[in-house]
Amino acid sequence: MTTRITLVPGANRFAEDKEEARRLRLSRILPALEHQDKVVLDFREVSHATQSYVHALIGEALQKHGEAALQRLEFKNCTAALRSVIELVVDYTLGGFPEQKAI
Repeated sequence: MTTRITLVPGANRFAEDKEEARRLRLSRILPALEHQDKVVLDFREVSHATQSYVHALIGEALQKHGEAALQRLEFKNCTAALRSVIELVVDYTLGGFPEQKAI
């Protein structure tokens, strides 16, 4: 089964409402992943999103399910800016950033 979620932005096609992201995570995303369903997050209406919005949307799913969550999460219609924020959240949630040695 597939759960499809079309994300609705605020003003200027900007997604920043962390409470709405949290609501979607708890009511739709996590239950679908628990049932081994695929989740399609459709960003067609969104041009930009805050890092905190994306983290509120998918961070807990990544923490609970690890990299396996990425096999069942699909990010559709993302702008380059959105893709960058999503990749950043995925990277630091799954593994953090590697420590760099001082030069």
